[in-house]
Amino acid sequence: MRSLQMNFNIKNYINFWAKKVDSWLDSYLISTDPHINGLTDSMRYSVFAGGKRLRPALIYSSFGVFDGYFDKVTPFAAAVELLHTYSLIHDDLPAMDDDDLRRGKPTNHVVFGEGVAILAGDALLTKSFEIMTSRELNPDVEPEIMLEAANKFAIATGDRGMVGGQFADLKAEGGNFDENTVAFIHMNKTSALIAYCLELGAILGYADEKGKKDMLLFGKNIGLAFQIVDDILDLTSTSEELGKNAKSDLKKDKATYPAIFGIEKSKRIADDLINTAFSILDNYGEAALPLKELAKFVIQRSN
Repeated sequence: MRSLQMNFNIKNYINFWAKKVDSWLDSYLISTDPHINGLTDSMRYSVFAGGKRLRPALIYSSFGVFDGYFDKVTPFAAAVELLHTYSLIHDDLPAMDDDDLRRGKPTNHVVFGEGVAILAGDALLTKSFEIMTSRELNPDVEPEIMLEAANKFAIATGDRGMVGGQFADLKAEGGNFDENTVAFIHMNKTSALIAYCLELGAILGYADEKGKKDMLLFGKNIGLAFQIVDDILDLTSTSEELGKNAKSDLKKDKATYPAIFGIEKSKRIADDLINTAFSILDNYGEAALPLKELAKFVIQRSN
């Protein structure tokens, strides 16, 4: 394993899967009628705005622990990325975080207008389920597996997951939060979708119930660590480094781990979460190496 670790380039690894997903999306995310060309342009603007594609890499890596037929994963990874992009478009809206910069570029509503941005987000959300439940796009995935994947996707991203976390985040602005509130927001707004990505790989890879639970728990830990690092970077990095407005959390008095614990203790909490995640993978051997490297990337990234 040591030689594999020495040769493992995490950025090249993430880029490999990103290109696979981007190529698939580029051919699928096209206008079907001249009347919606502007809507498609808005959707594509945010989808191809330069994201890291961490979530697809997590899905492929979890799947790789259990199976090796990666082509059948691609539509599902693409669907998750579309839903993630929808969430960013809506997060940036004036009624939400009111941000004018995302990934170093003007946000969707700044370029296309607020109404079109809302519709682009709606279209990406629904298209993600269109892709995930298509027999034509997923001929090698059994209906039972497809149903489980789509059902858990809806739970992870709806009121019991991402949307619920976003609601709690919105209500907590202005300092109206405590430790339990911050934990709820982070576990739902960010960690729920990341954890689902890990569980999805196991579902598609025909893992048993223990395998799916292990991947889900691994995902919850690194998902929470991911958001804590985001909170820290918002305070310690520049807008140029982040590709979005720095210190926006502080200005809005948002519910974050540094606001409760300070930066240094927040770093220790994130480190502990990554170490716990590593321990979950102890029984999966060399096949889990990409997941460990991705967990390291989560804690060590600079944007």
